[in-house]
Amino acid sequence: MTIPFFDGHNDTLLRLLEHANPDKVALFVEGTQDGHVDLPRAQAAGMVGGFYAMFPPPLKGNLASVATNPMSNGELPPELSTADATPSTMGMAAILLRLEQAGALTICRSAADIRNAIAIEKHTAIFHIEGAEAIDTNFHAFDVLYAAGLRSIGITWSRANAFGTGVPFRHNADPDIGPGLSDAGKELVRLCDKHGVMVDLSHLNAAGFRDVAAISTKPLVATHSNVHAISPGTRNLVDWQLAAIRDSGGVVGLNYATGFLREDGKFDADTPIELMVRHVDALIEALGEDGVALGSDFDGARIPNAIGDVRGTQNLLQALLDKGYGETLVKKIALDNWLKLIERTIG
Repeated sequence: MTIPFFDGHNDTLLRLLEHANPDKVALFVEGTQDGHVDLPRAQAAGMVGGFYAMFPPPLKGNLASVATNPMSNGELPPELSTADATPSTMGMAAILLRLEQAGALTICRSAADIRNAIAIEKHTAIFHIEGAEAIDTNFHAFDVLYAAGLRSIGITWSRANAFGTGVPFRHNADPDIGPGLSDAGKELVRLCDKHGVMVDLSHLNAAGFRDVAAISTKPLVATHSNVHAISPGTRNLVDWQLAAIRDSGGVVGLNYATGFLREDGKFDADTPIELMVRHVDALIEALGEDGVALGSDFDGARIPNAIGDVRGTQNLLQALLDKGYGETLVKKIALDNWLKLIERTIG
């Protein structure tokens, strides 16, 4: 049995942007031998769609270096200026738009759009920005990106910008590091609420999390984060954050990155799938059955060998069934919880 699923986070657009092949549409539509996600593998895997992130990478290094060694020194990477972030963000946005023009997927602006696309077996994408460096503090770029389909924003990656401060990649550390949102960051949250753009709390520090929780009237969401009590790194959620997400009716997407799964924080692909199930168990206990979903971090992280690529998500879903999770609950984790959350945050 193949269970349809919707993924809370991937970095496939950056992998396509950085690929040497200039035909980005063909890379996605025809498939590649590298990376985690392309259209043939997604269709074979039962992946009906996901949040397609646009992450402006550091000026030094690339996606591969971030994915395999993000905790190299435990400090925040240098800030990225709007001028430096805009070319890569626009490049990834252009790839997503070209994929839609080629008929490879549909950029969805609501849960109804996703359901309609699934009904005709069309792959779906939520236009997501991970790190808002390409948005100016006058929000002119926000208006343009929104018109292009933007419906989800991670205010920060793991660095500071004009809007807030992300967490550095540290193990055996708490995410309560650094200041909260700037005035511009608080206005960005209000603007997102007004326009139906989901705010993603993954990568944001604790003070910024508190600010979003105080300002936003929408459910709180962390698209690709895990449980700090199991894997005590800054990228994972501590008890009070999980409680705040639960109380808002929000959702957490399970991150497949091995360093955010393991107790030792190592990015080791020899990580058992049972550890992923342990995080799901803890998320269910903290959030309830409606608060847990998937947020793989495909194409942006070192994932367990037992998963391998997008097709391995079915191994995780089968492991949940084998653990005794009912089919109805597994389908909620795989798809339904994201759809209901999108209805309440985006529309």
